[in-house]
Amino acid sequence: MIPPQEASARRREIEDKLKQEEETLSFIRDSLEKSDQLTKNMVSILSSFESRLMKLENSIIPVHKQTENLQRLQENVEKTLSCLDHVISYYHVASDTEKIIREGPTGRLEEYLGSMAKIQKAVEYFQDNSPDSPELNKVKLLFERGKESLESEFRSLMTRHSKVVSPVLILDLISGEDELEVQEEVPLEHLPEGVLQDVVRISRWLVEFGRNQDFMNVYYQIRSSQLDRSLKGLKEHFRKSSSSSGVPYSPAIPNKRKDTPTKKPTKRPGTIRKAQNLLKQYSQHGLDGKKGGSNLIPLEGRDDTLDVETDAYIHCVSAFVKLAQSEYQLLMDVIPEHHQKKTFDSLIQDALDGLMLEGENIVSAARKAIIRHDFSAVLTVFPILRHLKQTKPEFDQVLQGTAASTKNKLPGLITSMETVGAKALEDFADNIKNDPDKEYNMPKDGTVHELTSNAILFLQQLLDFQETAGAMLASQETSSSATSYNSEFSRRLLSTYICKVLGNLQLNLLSKSKVYEDPALSAIFLHNNYNYILKALEKSELIQLVAVTQKTAERSYREHIEQQIQTYQRSWLKVTDYIAEKNLPVFQPGVKLRDKERQMIKERFKGFNDGLEELCKIQKAWAIPDTEQRDKIRQAQKNIVRETYGAFLHRYGSVPFTKNPEKYIKYRVEQVGDMIDRLFDTSA
Repeated sequence: MIPPQEASARRREIEDKLKQEEETLSFIRDSLEKSDQLTKNMVSILSSFESRLMKLENSIIPVHKQTENLQRLQENVEKTLSCLDHVISYYHVASDTEKIIREGPTGRLEEYLGSMAKIQKAVEYFQDNSPDSPELNKVKLLFERGKESLESEFRSLMTRHSKVVSPVLILDLISGEDELEVQEEVPLEHLPEGVLQDVVRISRWLVEFGRNQDFMNVYYQIRSSQLDRSLKGLKEHFRKSSSSSGVPYSPAIPNKRKDTPTKKPTKRPGTIRKAQNLLKQYSQHGLDGKKGGSNLIPLEGRDDTLDVETDAYIHCVSAFVKLAQSEYQLLMDVIPEHHQKKTFDSLIQDALDGLMLEGENIVSAARKAIIRHDFSAVLTVFPILRHLKQTKPEFDQVLQGTAASTKNKLPGLITSMETVGAKALEDFADNIKNDPDKEYNMPKDGTVHELTSNAILFLQQLLDFQETAGAMLASQETSSSATSYNSEFSRRLLSTYICKVLGNLQLNLLSKSKVYEDPALSAIFLHNNYNYILKALEKSELIQLVAVTQKTAERSYREHIEQQIQTYQRSWLKVTDYIAEKNLPVFQPGVKLRDKERQMIKERFKGFNDGLEELCKIQKAWAIPDTEQRDKIRQAQKNIVRETYGAFLHRYGSVPFTKNPEKYIKYRVEQVGDMIDRLFDTSA
């Protein structure tokens, strides 16, 4: 049971809490009432604001619509005024631009093209909107006049600023290819940069707006003339330089120091001149001859005209390629792409035709030379043909895209040169074989015949053009092997040809040798010629070329030479037979000779003396140019005669066969040797 005091306290505590809760509840009720009141007030305010907004909207929207219409009307007015100003401006174009058009575009191209653009737009406007307007005729006439002025300016710029490329610059450009070291690129400025930009702008305008292609004809005609003149200038420069200094050269490349010019000798074709130098070398070794005549025109003693012409043509071919490449680079900037190939084709025609015509003239001259048997002139074809073949890939690249007739010009010239070259080779071999045996043209001293020296010179000159000559021969072949042409096949053909020429030469020399009545002189003649041929073959690459098809050629010539020496030595038998032991009388020592025996010994001495004197007199006038061979033949003959005469003299020199021994014993053994040592020496 809870004590009364605790219960009373508990009750008080509960009552206090109840009272506190009631106060809280009362506060909440008051707050809710206030909140409801505020809500009612807010709803009332919002309702009033909504009502006012509706009234405002109903008032503003009509005003806004009216304002919008007014703004649209204002814009339309402004646009109309702008259009009127624009249209009116077209009516003023003619008067605004007439002065500029009349004065022309020179020095004011940008402004001029701006005026032409205005005129172009005016023409388009009137055509679309007022085709019957007199203003259309005005602007049309003005446009045409402006276009003509631009065409005239294009022609004027091209004419005034297109310069011929100087020969010096062309030679530098060409020689740059041959240098192993990397050279600075030789600049080719056909037009000044500023002028080029103007030309390009005018050409683009004429294509886009002028719808005129006549300027392309103007372009190619002017540039074609400059290209042709550049090549002719090079050729003339080459001739003058060659005539004055012997070797044309290119001075320093521009921008290099003027005090250090770089001479650049041009490549010589190495035709006649090289062979003449070889002949001089052989002459120093005693191989020169040519006292005998031939119906072949000599290859030596000519002037350098042919070489100069050949070099000039070769340089012009290289120059054409380089200049044409440069012209195409320029053309790409000026001429529209789809017209470039056609324009370039027209541009190069005159220069290319000139080159081809000159080449055909060379071919024609070669044909005439063949008829005259002037084969040295024909040899000008060889370096030219070789150069054309070497240059053909560049030619083909330059002419890519041109007409077929243009592309075929060089191959046609190459074919013509191969044909005439093959004809020259064939006729040369035939002429070597058929050269007539004219007694009055034969060398009196039995030295080398001019036919031999000419033949060897001609063959030596082919060494520099082995592939070219082989290709000429192959071009005439119809066998299946010719279709698979290669360098080895060419080499074999050339070897066969050289062997044919040498064979024909040998047959002709044999025939010519029969002109001599003296077999010994005939043998000396053949010996000299065979020896000349052999030494010439050995001193050049001809012997290796001959060996391709004839391995034993060298040995064969040596055998022929030895055979002729033996034939010559038989000429002395009539001298040595007088004193040969087999023909001498037999007698006993100490026994007095009979008259018959004494007479026989006298006849032997006299026969030997007379024969020795006669042969020495005759053979002293003969010639063996080769010192080595001359000494060898003299020594061999001296040994034979001295040995025979020495034995004879030893046996009969002390025999009393005469009262006047000095009448018959005229020579000592040493004197006989000295006399033989003076053989083949016209100066002795």
